Parts: sequence; C-alpha cells; structure tokens
Amino acid sequence: MIIIGEKINGAIPSVAKAIAAKDADFIRNLAKAQAGAGATFIDVCASVEDNIELETMKWLIDLVQEVTDTPIAIDSPNVRICAEAIKFCNKPGLINSISMEGDKVDIIFPLIADTKWECVALLCDDTGIPQNAEKRLEVFAGIMKKAKENNIAPSRLHIDPLVQMLCTSEDGINTIVDVIKEIKTQYPEIHVTGGASNISFNLPVRKLVNQAFIVMAINAGMDSAIIDPLNRDMMGMIYATEALLGEDEYCMEYIGAYREDKFGPKK
Repeated sequence: MIIIGEKINGAIPSVAKAIAAKDADFIRNLAKAQAGAGATFIDVCASVEDNIELETMKWLIDLVQEVTDTPIAIDSPNVRICAEAIKFCNKPGLINSISMEGDKVDIIFPLIADTKWECVALLCDDTGIPQNAEKRLEVFAGIMKKAKENNIAPSRLHIDPLVQMLCTSEDGINTIVDVIKEIKTQYPEIHVTGGASNISFNLPVRKLVNQAFIVMAINAGMDSAIIDPLNRDMMGMIYATEALLGEDEYCMEYIGAYREDKFGPKK
C-alpha cells in the first residue's frame, strides 16, 4: 500500500497554528514521525491565503527535507502553485492533484512528462463531481487520453475516484467500488488512491467507518491512500487486509511492521 501521509496540512488547526507562528520544530517532528511510521510520500499543503501560499509551501517543503528523504506530495487546489513548488523539491515526488477541471491537466502533464514525478488525478471536470460510475469513467478516459499524449505511463498516476460522505450517498460505496474495479481492469499497473477519512464525515465513531472502508477499497483494488500514518489502528488494518488478500507472502510484511512497532499496542 502506498501511504500518502496527510498530517502537514494547514487545514488542521494545530498545523495552521504552527505555520502562523513559524514553529519549524513542530513541522519537522510531524515529518519525521510520518516517515518513521512508513509514509511513502509526505503530503505538504499550506492552506493559507493565496498571496503567501507559494512562500509557505517552500518553507514547509524545506523543513520536511531537512529531516527526511521521503518524497514530497505537493498539495494545492491551485495547479500553478503545484507547478512552481516542484522546483523546491530535491527529488521527484507526487503532485496532488489535477483533474479535467479547467486547464489543470494541461498545465501539469506537459511539465512532468519527461520526469519521474507522479500525479494524483481526480475524476471530476468542469461539471463538478459525476454522480455515477459511468460519468466518472468518462472523465477517467479523458485523463488517460491526455496521459498518453504526454507519454505518462499509467504507473505514474494515482486515480482518485472521489470518496464522498457515506451519510449522503444513495448507494453506499457501490459507485466507488465499481469505478475502482473498472480502472484496475483497464490498467492493472495504475494506482487508485483517495482520502479514506472522507467517507465518515458527520458520522459518530468515524474511525470504525474509515477502517471498514479501507478494507473494502483495498479488496476492490485501491493500492494508495491519503491517511494519517500515525494512526496505528488504520495502519494495522491495512497490513492485515493485504495479508488476508494474499498480497503479503507468508505475512512477512505484517510481521515486520509489527516488530517495527507500526501498529498494535504501543511498545
């Protein structure tokens, strides 16, 4: 499972406070903790005013890179910020994210075409979030056409099928499951990602819903997730699910992660 660590995000109150106070140690410690917990990428999202977003992104990225060589996931709703922030990174990482909305894909895909950068692509366009699997797969087809035009291999893409609140969904997660399965059927080497916690907004005991969702999503083909790698219960659920699905030979990854104290009772 590809883990995109979500903790360095200015939308989180404690992180917003650290950004405002320029508390460098707080950010460094978050980066080290997520890397130590097994994050594949460390997401960096400033969530500040437009006029200071780029300089804040540079400050955050520099701090992360001081303490870990885990690749950065550049995260901004402003695709031009993502494009500019690439130059701050010591090595290729992940752009989070593009879509068929506006000119986002046309800015990022040519920029990363001849690089090793990877990219999260959301299945939405100028009409908003498609409400059924068929429409989302139409958006997916458009993204893959653009990827082919720019010689971007499917293995460099993380497709986000758009995980929405369970409590407002008419069909549970059937749409998500159908989209994931079809994407992996068409392109087995592509990655499927998403914010696991989105599913449980406005529900009690959210962690139970999140854990149940990650099991179903992995079973459907999701192999990348934007989560908190410091959540030991979630990490344990991921390792256990992979073992149960036969993706962990002799449960060696599960056993190894337990020995490294990544889940289970804190040692």
